[in-house]
Amino acid sequence: MSSTQNNLFTIHFWGVRGSIACPGPETVRYGGNTPCVEMRVGGERLIFDGGTGLRVLGQSLLSQMPVEASIFFTHSHWDHIQGFPFFIPAFLKGNRFNIYGAIAPNGSTIKERLTDQMLDPNFPVPLRVMQADLRFNELEIGKPVQIGEIIIENALLNHPGEAVGYRINWRGYSAAYITDTEHRPEGLDPNVLKLAQNADVMIYDATYTNDEYYSSATPKQGWGHSTWEEAVKVAKAANVKKLAIFHHEPLHNDDFLDRVGDEASVHFRNTIMAREGLSISLIESNGVNSVPLPQEDQVFV
Repeated sequence: MSSTQNNLFTIHFWGVRGSIACPGPETVRYGGNTPCVEMRVGGERLIFDGGTGLRVLGQSLLSQMPVEASIFFTHSHWDHIQGFPFFIPAFLKGNRFNIYGAIAPNGSTIKERLTDQMLDPNFPVPLRVMQADLRFNELEIGKPVQIGEIIIENALLNHPGEAVGYRINWRGYSAAYITDTEHRPEGLDPNVLKLAQNADVMIYDATYTNDEYYSSATPKQGWGHSTWEEAVKVAKAANVKKLAIFHHEPLHNDDFLDRVGDEASVHFRNTIMAREGLSISLIESNGVNSVPLPQEDQVFV
């Protein structure tokens, strides 16, 4: 690892959709892969969630072997784990992955849940075929994880079956990864505010608009997701520097998301719309850059 990389805190988006992957001509600019966010922090590689975006991240890592990373799961709904069986670096000896997840309400561990989705007849290749050094860790709610100088805090979110939000702290910089969560009618969620407080970047589940969430015909209350309007409220209340709207509804095409971004920016100026290929640097300029994703002809299957 170069000395330059040891002094970086960058965030890369590999999958930004919620619920189900939605590739197609109307989702080209923002992408159709489900959640996967990579952070390079002080020379360490942290990966948050293993949606279908993890498959694309895995392709990019093939030129960087051997790979070591820590993977943190928010929960194990399909859109957050379906990329794991297609994460090629996990099948290759010499790589190492420390995997973190909380115990589910039914008592199952993250290892058991990732194993179960790869069992016959649902998947042809079992997890035990993976040749990388996979080290599974049970995440304790409220207990930080330390990796070198990095402190990763966590808190429960308001989501059916539970989900965990994260805050990554390093040398005075911080990023909050808050998905999947539904705002509370009684006011802002104290767990969300704690994770987001004074963060340089807050990545927030803004699946719906208020009109959709409160629709009289097809209301979304109880579905476990929030709105961009609530994201703005949290960003202001928590004194967040940059808001990244995330976990886009699969029915929201590129033009729709453009409009959401424009409107959200009116209410919170430093708002960006998460999209595949987007890279954010917290240190060099606090700017936003776009990095190209691997070409499809480079995919190994």
